[in-house]
Amino acid sequence: MTEIVTAAMLVIGDEILSGRTKDKNIGHLADIMTAIGIDLKEVRIVGDEEDEIVAAVNALRTRYTYVFTTGGIGPTHDDITADSVAKAFGVPCEYDARAYALLEASYAARGIEYTEARKRMARMPRGADHIDNPVSVAPGFRIGNVHVMAGVPAIFQAMLDNVVPTLRAGTKMLSATVECPFGEGLIGRPLGDIQKAHPETIIGSYPKYGDGKFWTELVVRARSQQALDSARADVEAMVAGLIKANKPG
Repeated sequence: MTEIVTAAMLVIGDEILSGRTKDKNIGHLADIMTAIGIDLKEVRIVGDEEDEIVAAVNALRTRYTYVFTTGGIGPTHDDITADSVAKAFGVPCEYDARAYALLEASYAARGIEYTEARKRMARMPRGADHIDNPVSVAPGFRIGNVHVMAGVPAIFQAMLDNVVPTLRAGTKMLSATVECPFGEGLIGRPLGDIQKAHPETIIGSYPKYGDGKFWTELVVRARSQQALDSARADVEAMVAGLIKANKPG
């Protein structure tokens, strides 16, 4: 049986929207999700506004199997993700005893004061589970199907490595690429006919340019090898026919 598991990503932070910080986490999450058979269906970016975060979390968590958030769980006043996620789930945001102790011990070992700002990183929605942080100790958290992680790429990636084994993987999407020496204007109609004939596949058309010429990369995706092979054969036949029809002389 083909099982489709879906995911969405919510990127949180004014610094992303202003351009001060360039996101490096979306592509990484997409790669990992594809590798384990989860379809990343949507990515949203919102600023540090509680109502916007709450609305986005509630919209995404009811629509997709998993939601992953990045950003906004640090020590400063504008790190409001934990509070906002708690509000979305209708539970208090409070100090987590285990997170508090982990951070307290970490700062003590380094001879650094455990300030009120740093204590903020131990706050999470009541009932949330930890997502371990092997880089800088301060944990992310999981509540329901929402996974809340740091925005710093190295920390996000390390947290995600700990999350992946807990996820239910779906049937992996297979893919095949066919190179076409023509632009989309020539292949659009016949390619659309092939897509209609193979509704169990997804056929993407990606324009390319190089050496003064336009060409197109055609990618066929399917969850069964039989469906993939059948659609790819039709795409290859279409390309071969166009080459023959447009050959000089």
